[in-house]
Amino acid sequence: MANQDDQFKKVISHAKEYGYVFQSSEIYDGLSAVYDYAQNGAELKKNIRDYWWKAMVQMHDNIVGIDTAIFMHPTTWKASGHVDAFSDPLIDNKDSKKRYRADVLVEDYCLKIEAKIEKEVKKAEKRFGDSFNKAEFIATNPRVLGYQEKIDTILSRLGKSLEAEDLADVKALIEELEIACPLSGSRNWTDVKQFNLMFGTKLGASAETAMDLYLRPETAQGIFVNFLNVQKTGRMKIPFGIAQTGKAFRNEIVARQFIFRMREFEQMEMQFFIKPGTQKKWFEHWKETRMKWHLSLGMGEDNYRFHDHEKLAHYADAATDIEFKFPFGFKELEGIHSRTDFDLKAHEEHSGKKLQYFDHEENKSYTPYVLETSIGLDRMFLAVFSNALMEEELENNTTRTVLKLPAVLAPVKAAVFPLVKKDGLPEVAKEIIEDLKWDFNVFYDEKDAVGKRYRRQDANGTPFCITVDHQTLEDKTVTIRHRDTMEQSRVAISELKDIIKKEVDVKEWLMKM
Repeated sequence: MANQDDQFKKVISHAKEYGYVFQSSEIYDGLSAVYDYAQNGAELKKNIRDYWWKAMVQMHDNIVGIDTAIFMHPTTWKASGHVDAFSDPLIDNKDSKKRYRADVLVEDYCLKIEAKIEKEVKKAEKRFGDSFNKAEFIATNPRVLGYQEKIDTILSRLGKSLEAEDLADVKALIEELEIACPLSGSRNWTDVKQFNLMFGTKLGASAETAMDLYLRPETAQGIFVNFLNVQKTGRMKIPFGIAQTGKAFRNEIVARQFIFRMREFEQMEMQFFIKPGTQKKWFEHWKETRMKWHLSLGMGEDNYRFHDHEKLAHYADAATDIEFKFPFGFKELEGIHSRTDFDLKAHEEHSGKKLQYFDHEENKSYTPYVLETSIGLDRMFLAVFSNALMEEELENNTTRTVLKLPAVLAPVKAAVFPLVKKDGLPEVAKEIIEDLKWDFNVFYDEKDAVGKRYRRQDANGTPFCITVDHQTLEDKTVTIRHRDTMEQSRVAISELKDIIKKEVDVKEWLMKM
C-alpha cells in the first residue's frame, strides 16, 4: 500500500507542477474536493471528451447528442427517485470525529485482502519464472482461493444489507471485521445513517416565492425528459441512443482521492432506447463495445476488469462496472446498466404526459427499455494520467520522468525548438509553428539546452519534439524525436504534418476498436 500511496502522491504533484490540475481557490486555502483544470489539463480533458463523443455519436448513425440544462424542474428528482433514495450510508468515528462512507470502509478492507492476493501471485511468479501460469495459479492456489472467498462473502453481505437498507448489519459487519478509523486507529463507531447527496438551491427573486431546486446529481434525467422531443424531431427509430456530456453535482461527505471523487464533476452518458425483451442482448453488446473503446487507447488489458453489481439499483435488472487499476487499486470507471422502463414510466406518471414510442412495424405503442453507459470524465482523466506517469532508467545511469499519454489525447502534439537563439533558426522554427498550428496544438520553446527541453516535454506528455538546426537552413530538414522511444530521425519539413497526423489522428486510434 505504501508504494501505491507514493505513486499517487507523485501523480498529484506532477499534475500541479505541469499545469494539469490545480486545487480550486488555492489562494484562499482551497475548497475540499473541488479542483480546477489548468492549461494542459483543460486540453487533455477536452481531448478525452472528443474521443468519447466521436466514438459514441459521430460513428453511430442511430445515436445523437444533446446538451441539457443543469437546473431541472424539481419534480424530475422526485420521479427519478433521487429525493427519496439518493443517499450514502455514513458512519462517524467517536474518537477522531471523522465521518466515513460505511460501504467504502468495507471495500477498502477488501482491497487490502486483494493486495495479499497480488503478493502471492508475485511470489509465485518469481518462483516459477517463465513457466508461470497466472490464471491457473489464481484458480487453484488454496491461499488465493481462501482470500477470494473472504472478499466475495464480505461484499455479498454488504450488498444484501444495503439493498435491504439494513444499516445495523452494515455496522455489525464493520465491527466483526475489526475495521479501525484510518486516522485514529479507534474502533469506536456511531450507528450508520443515510445522507442525501443532492445540493439544494433556490430559484426566484424573493424568499417567499422562491422555488426549491437542486443542482443535477446526474446528466441522465435530462435525456429521459427529452426522449420524445428528440425521437420526434430526429425521426429516430428504435433502437436509438441519446448521448450527452456535462457537469453533475453531489454533496460527497467523504470526497477524496484527488479528482476520483469530487463534488462537481463531469459525466459522459449515453441512454440507448430499445424494445422490451431485447435488453440482455444489448447489455452484452454495450459491455463489449465500451471495453473495446477503452482498450483502443492502449493502456493495458490487465488494467481493466468487469465487476458485476451485487446490489442492483431499484430500476435495474442488470449492472456491471468497468473497473480500472488506479494507483489506489481497482475502482469503478464506467457503469453499464440495464435500466428497464423505470425512468420513462416514472416521468410519465409524475408529469401526466405520455412518453411512449409508436412502433410502425408492430403497429402499437410501448414504453421503451433503456440501456445506459455512463463514464466519469474526471475519472477517465485520472486513469489516463496516472497510467501514463512513469520514471525510466536510462542507459547512462540517469532517470527521466515521462508522461506516456496516448498521443491522440496529449494536450500538446509537438514542441518546436531552434537549436540556438540566433542565425535565423528561431524564425524558421516559428514558421513551422505557424503552419502546424492549423492542425495541431503545438508549442514553441527556446529556453535552456535542447536536452533540458526534451526532458520538459517528456514530463509534459508531448509526443514529438522538432529541432531546427543549421542544416535546416541548407536542406529544409529537421530532427524529429519520439517521446516514447527517444529515437530521432532526420525528416523534411514538408513531411512533418503527415508524420504527426499518423500518430495523433482519432481515426488511427478508433480503428483499433
